Amino acid sequence: MPSQMEHAMETMMFTFHKFAGDKGYLTKEDLQVFMEKEFAGFLKNQKDPLTMDKIMKDLDQCRDGKLGFQRFFSLITGLTIACNDYFVAHMKQKGKK
Repeated sequence: MPSQMEHAMETMMFTFHKFAGDKGYLTKEDLQVFMEKEFAGFLKNQKDPLTMDKIMKDLDQCRDGKLGFQRFFSLITGLTIACNDYFVAHMKQKGKK
């Protein structure tokens, strides 16, 4: 039986390939669909209408319009770090009450 971490890794790989399809990379359109389905709350809270363009520009270091798994994982890592920072700050605030 897989551990929680192994399951999390499997979920990330499965999710990438679900949105990348047979081509093995995400386009800007694929990334948009991914974010809308998997991070709807994040997108809803963005005030900048160019958020997706900026995310794609930051991740697409080769400037070829393609995001492989490594760049996808960089996005997930960045979002996870931001969520953890928020979580830690929130828990500290909660502990002060």
